[in-house]
Amino acid sequence: MDENTPVNGTRINKWLSNAGICSRREADRMLEEGRITIDGVRAVPGSRLLPGQTVAIDGRPVHEDGARKVLIAFNKPKGIVCTTDTRREKDNIIDYIQYGSRIYPIGRLDKDSEGLILLTNDGSIVNGILRARNYHEKEYIVSVDKPVTAQFLQQMASGVQLEEAVTRPCRVRRLAPRRFSIILTQGLNRQIRRMCQTLGWRVTDLRRIRIMNIELGSLETGKWRYVEGRELEELLRLIQKQK
Repeated sequence: MDENTPVNGTRINKWLSNAGICSRREADRMLEEGRITIDGVRAVPGSRLLPGQTVAIDGRPVHEDGARKVLIAFNKPKGIVCTTDTRREKDNIIDYIQYGSRIYPIGRLDKDSEGLILLTNDGSIVNGILRARNYHEKEYIVSVDKPVTAQFLQQMASGVQLEEAVTRPCRVRRLAPRRFSIILTQGLNRQIRRMCQTLGWRVTDLRRIRIMNIELGSLETGKWRYVEGRELEELLRLIQKQK
């Protein structure tokens, strides 16, 4: 047994995260859905893995094989769903990209929205970016169904009361009569659409153009690129800084 492996095994969600298979949060979700087995037996939250045991997701074995860690920036088209559940969702992001090895989206971008989303097989990056306390910036360009007013911008920037919380103060800037940019530091479900709806506006188009220091740039819709070099170094520095 490896000296770093607890005598009673490693929690399956931690093992999957350390192996770069998915985040702990994603692992917990798949455990609840019954998609993970250990030696053919359905795993549950809290299950532990001992050396030599076989883990499978959706019946396909996965291995802690030291595969090269990758981070991908993808310009998601409208209509594509950010899920790894290829059985239930035919328009899923995994089948669309067809990368060739197991990668997972970091966070979500709703089906009706487009733009930047990151995918990786590195659990440490997933967990670092998803830590809510890190206040990572995400920037969007938003079009709405009627002219943007100064009062609307002020209300969006100062915080909007949603069902579960008042949104954090954010930066908002008018770009055109019916278009604005917004920089968020939180990720409530369909947050921008709900903020606008609460104030009496309806979102007609929403595109994410930046996550932290990673920019969409000129990447075409439906295309992806590797995040590497100085861009990756800066991302890792930001994640480490905000731990």
